[in-house]
Amino acid sequence: MERTSEDQGRGPREAGVRNEVSAPVEGTVVQAGVVHGGVHLHTARERTVVPQQLPAAPSRFTGRAGELAALTAALDDAVESGTTVMISALGGAGGIGKTWLALYWSHRHADRFPDGQLFVDLRGFTPLGEPMPTAEAVRGFLNALGVDPAEVPADLDAQVGLYRSLVAGRRMLIVLDNARDTAQVAPLLPGGPACTVLVTSRRHLAGLVTAHGARSLDLDVLSEDEARRLLVDHLGAERVDAEPAAVREFLACCAGLPLALSIVAARATAHPGFPLSVLAEELRDHTTRLDELDAGEIPLNLRAAFSSSYHALSPEAAVLLGLLGLAPGPDISLAAAASLAGLPKARARVLLRELETAHLVSQPAPGRYRLHDLIRLYACDQARHHQAGDSLDRALRRLVDFYLHTAYAGDQVLDPHRESVRLDPPAAGCLPHPLRDEAGALAWLDAEHAGVLAAQRLAVERQWHTLVWQLAPALHTYHWRRGLLPDQVAVARAGLDATRHVGDPTAQAPAHRLLAEACALVGRHAEALEHLHQALALAESADDLPSQAHTHRVLAWAWGQRGEVRPALDHATRSLALFQAVGDEEWEARGLNQSAWYSAQLGHFEQAAAYGDKALLLHRRHRNRNGEALSLSVHAYLGLCTGRYAEVLEHGRPALALFRDTGNTYYEAVLLEGIGQAHAALGRPAEAREAWQQALELYRAQRRTDEAERLQLQLAGPSEGEPGDAPTDTDLPRNN
Repeated sequence: MERTSEDQGRGPREAGVRNEVSAPVEGTVVQAGVVHGGVHLHTARERTVVPQQLPAAPSRFTGRAGELAALTAALDDAVESGTTVMISALGGAGGIGKTWLALYWSHRHADRFPDGQLFVDLRGFTPLGEPMPTAEAVRGFLNALGVDPAEVPADLDAQVGLYRSLVAGRRMLIVLDNARDTAQVAPLLPGGPACTVLVTSRRHLAGLVTAHGARSLDLDVLSEDEARRLLVDHLGAERVDAEPAAVREFLACCAGLPLALSIVAARATAHPGFPLSVLAEELRDHTTRLDELDAGEIPLNLRAAFSSSYHALSPEAAVLLGLLGLAPGPDISLAAAASLAGLPKARARVLLRELETAHLVSQPAPGRYRLHDLIRLYACDQARHHQAGDSLDRALRRLVDFYLHTAYAGDQVLDPHRESVRLDPPAAGCLPHPLRDEAGALAWLDAEHAGVLAAQRLAVERQWHTLVWQLAPALHTYHWRRGLLPDQVAVARAGLDATRHVGDPTAQAPAHRLLAEACALVGRHAEALEHLHQALALAESADDLPSQAHTHRVLAWAWGQRGEVRPALDHATRSLALFQAVGDEEWEARGLNQSAWYSAQLGHFEQAAAYGDKALLLHRRHRNRNGEALSLSVHAYLGLCTGRYAEVLEHGRPALALFRDTGNTYYEAVLLEGIGQAHAALGRPAEAREAWQQALELYRAQRRTDEAERLQLQLAGPSEGEPGDAPTDTDLPRNN
């Protein structure tokens, strides 16, 4: 059917062209006349060509079931609506498998494009040259469509118009691979709805989505099972199954990146007689891993793949990427990244958006950014090669200061009356995150916990000893409330070691005490007492009464953990007297709580109640909600000890609400266990089991194995009328 100039650019329904056109009959001609813009072309008769430009389908393909289904669904929707060209934009980092997926899908559905398939590598990101000019791509398509080179218009707009005229109304697939940006792609988009366009790019092509209605589909890494299947496809099941340890190393080192897995497979295939463990050993060293992920050709060189994306960045974004590669922790927040770079948050956000658009960082949650492990290694290399060492040191110091000062602020919000540490001002360019209330402090610490721990490890490596020991108390309240006891042991031990390097005796006593408390929490009683005796000697030699009071407080706790209640009560009352002597009402209230616990343990119930009443009064006066909850827990415990189970619930329920409000899941679990015992004694088995089940889940989440096992036995046994043993001193609040 010959089309008029009026028909050109219309869809198949508008122009009267049938959608179900099959491959053209040989001898059919195309009449080229006046096209867009009034450009006159020489009339030419050419045979209609059915181009078949797709490169070969991938010989090995695995996974991507969701993405394949999404592409097919998009095509089905476009065919059903018939109102617009179907454009899908596949995005992702270099080596993620965009072209691999596009070609696999295209070959599987080639029968749906009987009028042909066009393919062009736009060279948007390549280490071997510049991106392909649009004019070159259009001329290539015109040539593939059978246009005589002599009849190709000189003007680019006219070329684009002729190209769109030739594909209008034809059911064709157009694959635009490795696009640089929307501007490079837009002239290659057909004007009618009959064609399907598949675009791949390392950039998120927002303009293609907003201006042309493209469907964006970003690719993630392969799952571990998919990655293993890809290795099996390359190497064979027998070879893979024979060396499971080496294969696990491959999977860990490649982190699901298809190009990295293909490079590993290519290297292993080159030496079929070599054990896979040899290659695994070469990959193990992260400092040389990128050098090993090179099979000797540019398409199989991971460093070359990343370099194309890196060199397309603005200078500021390239610097930030390098710094992000050096930053410790699994991810980083916008505020932390701003301090790392020494930039205002607004500017850091712009640069992070550029990196995200380039698929060099991902944003798995709002305001949190992550680098793929291999991109992180590449970014580290670039930072060390292109940035001065002292500049990198300053950046990392700003980041550690950010974590320290923000964590310290959070600790002060959670427990304003804790022993304080005097911090130096943050480094220039560091902007700690403001934390205004307990909920905000806990939320920040939950999100940043892994980063803060990594910051302390970095400070150890850099020998920033003062920062190392100051981070330990900054995390203390959070670790206690969340039940993260092994983490507190680790940071406290690092802190004590750092004080020895600093040589500050005033820091060593609290550092010993902090580690002792953590050790007592995890059952290392002898080690705890050893550190406490050293702390007490240092405090006494310095005539430091507050330090002595705190050391006796922790000594009481440590003895109580061992089940020796009398020395525990002795140290608790000595601590109480010292806090009273220095006029510290807040810590006096905590000493009263502690003395009440141990008095109750020894059966001195009236004395325990008196201590508890006064503690409750002082905690409420100082608006210490966590302390108030602990004081109420004292009274709940007294109810358990004396058989007044209704009083357990009367005091336990408001205490439970306060623990939940303050995020104190550690003692929420303990209190729930006691509330369950009260319900059981009152003949309420369902309520008892519900409370115990909640406590058990918290114990397990906090890795408190002994408590979980004890409660599991309680749940397995009878509950009605049998409250079981009251919680031991091991479970009772430490009043800090």
